[in-house]
Amino acid sequence: MRYMTLGRTIISAFGGLVFLTGCGVSEPEAKPRSTDPTPAFVTTVQPAGETETLTSAGTVRLRRETSLGFTTGGKVASVRYEEGDRVKRGAILAALDNTTVAADLSAARAERDRAEAEYGRIQALFKDGWVTKSRLEQSEAAARAARARIEATEFASRTAYIRAPSSGIILSRNIDAGQIVMAGMPALVLGEIDKGFVLRVPMTDTDAARISVGMPAKVTLSAVSDEPLDAVVSEKNGRADERTGTFEVSFSLPASDRLSSGQLGTVEMEVPRAPSGTLAIPANAIFGVRTGEGLVFVVDDKNRVKQRNVQIGKLTDKSLEILAGLAEGDVIVPRGVEKLRDGDVIKPLRTAR
Repeated sequence: MRYMTLGRTIISAFGGLVFLTGCGVSEPEAKPRSTDPTPAFVTTVQPAGETETLTSAGTVRLRRETSLGFTTGGKVASVRYEEGDRVKRGAILAALDNTTVAADLSAARAERDRAEAEYGRIQALFKDGWVTKSRLEQSEAAARAARARIEATEFASRTAYIRAPSSGIILSRNIDAGQIVMAGMPALVLGEIDKGFVLRVPMTDTDAARISVGMPAKVTLSAVSDEPLDAVVSEKNGRADERTGTFEVSFSLPASDRLSSGQLGTVEMEVPRAPSGTLAIPANAIFGVRTGEGLVFVVDDKNRVKQRNVQIGKLTDKSLEILAGLAEGDVIVPRGVEKLRDGDVIKPLRTAR
C-alpha cells in the first residue's frame, strides 16, 4: 500500500507539471517592421539664390545733426533753450557777454579815426614835399590796419550769438550761463527737422559693399508702428569707423510724429548674395545639428534614404546654406525626417522646395 500511494503522488505531480506547462502564457513575438515604402516628400539640391535677406539693427537719428558754437571765446551771457526744445530758423539760441566786445569795438573805431586823420595829414605834407614817400606809405598801412581791426571786432560782435541755421530740435546742450568758452567749442547740437529722420546702421565691410544708395528696405520700429516702414538707403560712409571697423549706412524714414532720435529699430533688405558657390536646402531638412554641421537624408536611385553629414552656413527664414557635404542635383528629404531611419525605403510623393 505504501508503494502504491507514493506512485500515485509522483504521477499526480508529473501530471500537474504537464498541465501547468501546457497552460502557461508565452511571450508575444515582436511585430516586424513594415516593409512597405514610407511616403515622403523629396526635393533636389540647388544652388543658393542670387539674393539673400540682410538683417541689421540700428538707431534712429535726424538726418542732419549740426554742432553749433561761437567763433570767438568769451563768457556765456545766456542760453535760451533746453534739450528737446523745438526752435525756428533764425532763433537766437545762446549769447556771449558782449561788454568786452563792445569796448573793443569802440577802441577800434577811435583808432581808425585817428589813423585816417593822420594819413590825411601826411598826404598833404607829402604833396608839399615835407615828408618822404616811405613816411606816406607807413601812414597808409596804419590806416588800413585800423580799418581791418574794425571789421574783425564787428565780426566778433555779430557772432557773439548762436542762431539756429534751420528749424529743428535741441539734441544736446553743453554750456550754461556764466561759463567761459573757447572759440569753436561745441555748445549746442541741433537736429534739423526739415531734413527728416534716418535709421543709422553699422555694417561690416562685406555687407556694406553689397548696398548702394537708392535700394529699398523695410524698417521695423516697435515704438512707432507694428507694421514695417518703407525705407530707402540714403547715405553710406566712404570709410570705416576707426574704432569699430564698421561702415555706417543710413536709411531714410517716412515722416511721422512718433519718430524720435535715439529709437532702436531693425532693417531688412534683399541684397546680392556674396559669391561663395554655396547650395541651399529647406531648413526643416536638417537634423542632428551640432556646431557648424548637421545631418540630412539623401535618397539614392533605389529610393533608399541614407544619412549624410553636411557643413551648414547661414540660416534664413526660408532656407539653409550648405557649405559642404552635398552636390547640386542630390535628392534629399526636405521635411518629416523624424519619421525616417537610416536605410528606409521611401515612396517619393512629389518634388518640393
